[in-house]
Amino acid sequence: MSTEQFSVDGDVAIVTGSSSGIGRGIAERFAEDGVDVVVCSREQDNVDPVADEINDSDADGEALAVECDVTDREAVDALVEATVEQFGGVDVLVNNAGASFMAEFDDISENGWKTIVDINLHGTYNCVQAAADHLKDGGGSVINFASVAGQRGSPLMSHYGAAKAAVINFTTTLSYEWAEDDVRVNCIAPGFVATPGVESQMGVSADNIDREEVARRIGTVEEIADVTQFLASPAASYLVGETITVQGVPQISEEHDV
Repeated sequence: MSTEQFSVDGDVAIVTGSSSGIGRGIAERFAEDGVDVVVCSREQDNVDPVADEINDSDADGEALAVECDVTDREAVDALVEATVEQFGGVDVLVNNAGASFMAEFDDISENGWKTIVDINLHGTYNCVQAAADHLKDGGGSVINFASVAGQRGSPLMSHYGAAKAAVINFTTTLSYEWAEDDVRVNCIAPGFVATPGVESQMGVSADNIDREEVARRIGTVEEIADVTQFLASPAASYLVGETITVQGVPQISEEHDV
């Protein structure tokens, strides 16, 4: 059976928010498959080790670390320029950078609300618009990151859920507008994932997760990277404007006879 259609070898990808967790996992997976990848976060010291580890490994792809705050348009423009200067273009853009905090809606200040929307929604806008010309030059792929909180809402996450719901809608609209430019735009809405941050807060370690177990509600970074690579690859050529929910067993309402 051929598996070449799942390969992204030879592409150039930008992965935002890639100093750790899901973003780092995606960058490492891409590099293993021959993608030259640009990793970025708000602190250079946080992404330098990621790039160094990739470049010191047996991965076929190279890595470049760039400091970038996705809410700063000038910094995002510089990120894209550095990518093109180093690797010659941009084929894949993964908008993974995001942030949140838990609070009742009544306790969220205007500044807190704007901060979360700015990072999760406006940051996505900045990156997509800055990379637009390069993505359209020969066709490319945009993979936005939303959340199950943006699909069904989540207590204490009204600001985050609202921003991620907007990312989902943005994905649908942009996919329609950019289809004639041969750019596929899709979205991933992760559920509970065992990232280092989750482990430190909740004590759930990825080492204790069996990927073959179907009946579970927590995934691994590697499983999100699998879906991301699929969306970036030719195997997903007929997937346009979709949001893929990656959450394990779905939450459903169970009715019982009284």
